[in-house]
Amino acid sequence: MKLVTGATGHIGNVLVRKLVERGEKVRAMLQPGEDATPLNGLDVEKVEADVLDQDALGEAFRGVHRAFHLAGVISIMPGENPQVWKVNVDGTKNVLKAAAQNGLERLVYTSSIHALARIPHGQVVDENAGYDPENPYGAYDRSKAAATLEVQQAAQAGLDAVIACPTGVIGPHDFRNSMMGSVIRGAAERRPTLYIDGAYDFVDVRDVADGLIGADEKGRSGESYILSGQRISVRYLLETVREITGQHFFQMKVPFNLARLAAFVTPLYYQMSHTSPRFTPYSLEVLQSNSVISHQKASIELGYAPRPLNESIRDAVTWFLEMGQQQRAA
Repeated sequence: MKLVTGATGHIGNVLVRKLVERGEKVRAMLQPGEDATPLNGLDVEKVEADVLDQDALGEAFRGVHRAFHLAGVISIMPGENPQVWKVNVDGTKNVLKAAAQNGLERLVYTSSIHALARIPHGQVVDENAGYDPENPYGAYDRSKAAATLEVQQAAQAGLDAVIACPTGVIGPHDFRNSMMGSVIRGAAERRPTLYIDGAYDFVDVRDVADGLIGADEKGRSGESYILSGQRISVRYLLETVREITGQHFFQMKVPFNLARLAAFVTPLYYQMSHTSPRFTPYSLEVLQSNSVISHQKASIELGYAPRPLNESIRDAVTWFLEMGQQQRAA
């Protein structure tokens, strides 16, 4: 039996699909009361447990021999966020405790490329960068770095644990409309789109899931593996969506200085309106940061081989349009 925490998330539900296709017995862990729609039609055992509830977590881990820990909170908003730290750091500590108490054979922890220390432009980002819990750019980055260091310490103490660091994830089965998923969907549905000059490394969610399975089967305990894809600009992504659909939509490049000004005054609006932010100081910093990222280690040791990103964008567009049609029909 293999356990997947965060099983309804973008990576989580795709990983569950991959494991089921391989004939694995899977226990999918959900937050209490969470919508399980992303797992519809999948032959899995569902269990409700909060990573902050040690007793419930212990029950979820009982009878499991291997686990993938993906549950976490993502935030690109400025300022500290106690919930991000509690779930990402304290929750991971609880998972490590449950894994040790239940004699887990192996734990695969999904960290993030953002947990790594920022590397100056002109250098290639790889696993040698190390994790930076004092990262000044965002509470999410710091929380993932701190959590990853906890996993490394647990591995040094004897727990068989492997760490994976995906870059920007895109692709089908994005039920929660991730930030970049929302950009792709909006463009596919011909909504007016604002963008800034910037680029980042994006990777197909299905390749990340394959990389996690590779980490489970071939990874070395205590080691980290970057699961990256291809560096593209936001403009390239939007133009690719336009070429795929054959439909034009309004695009306007926002000057970076104007976007930066907006990023400092709009977070309050996002908080009050409960909408997903697009421009924040953090998101702008990411798109201007060094995103020349190597997955050589994962390719050599795990057999990791990400597909061309055009295929990922095409499949994401197709999935979003099909989901839109189903929702309108319903």
